[in-house]
Amino acid sequence: MNISLAAEPLFYIGSFAFTNSLLVGLIVSLFFCGLAFIISRRQLADVPQGLQNVVEVILEGALSFIESVTANREQAKRFLPLTATIFFFVLLSNWIGLLPGVGTIGLNQIHNGHPVLVPFLRSTSADLNATLAIALISVLGTQIFGIAALGFFKQAAKYINLGSLFKNFSFQNIILFFVGILEIISEVAKVVSFSFRLFGNVFAGEVLLIVVATLVPYLAPIPFLFLEVFVGFVQALVFSLLTLVFLTIATVEHAHD
Repeated sequence: MNISLAAEPLFYIGSFAFTNSLLVGLIVSLFFCGLAFIISRRQLADVPQGLQNVVEVILEGALSFIESVTANREQAKRFLPLTATIFFFVLLSNWIGLLPGVGTIGLNQIHNGHPVLVPFLRSTSADLNATLAIALISVLGTQIFGIAALGFFKQAAKYINLGSLFKNFSFQNIILFFVGILEIISEVAKVVSFSFRLFGNVFAGEVLLIVVATLVPYLAPIPFLFLEVFVGFVQALVFSLLTLVFLTIATVEHAHD
């Protein structure tokens, strides 16, 4: 039984390590790109059938869910691409890690004098580098939407508002200045919280399945497998839902009364 905290490199392109988690991320991305290409190449029918019907039902459901949070149809349409992409990418990445052969089929290599199995595939969400990248996309995307809705200076004033402090040196403006500092810290905390929450839950689930399958290989892992299917869905939903909430907050100007 070999448990590696870091994603294992399959090969190197110069000094760049192409890891097994990166391979899964590319597979998931190519799947969604291929699905979008197939749908866009077909003539969309007024009465959807088959694949078009499935995709439309999923997207309409996602749009309705987002609208229930934003209470604004147009705003929901703007937030749909980012939040839905994060949800489906994280969801499929989590579930791929539960497929037979993922994490168990690979190459035997020698590390520190001991033979270890380097699997060909590893869930993208079980790689801290990947979850950190998704977290950065979420937080930076929130700032971009905030700037687009309020303007650069109004968005920046949420964090640094020195102009009001110098013009009117009052207790209220001093409080707002320190609140802005806390807002900056909270943005950094979001990145840390997003990345470690997703990585920790998915990686811990995979370790649990490996340990149970090693100790009791027959029947015992099945309940834990279904549990991880549910956990994978919940983690994708939490990640995308928090992104949606932060997007909604970022596009509203702070009140100063």
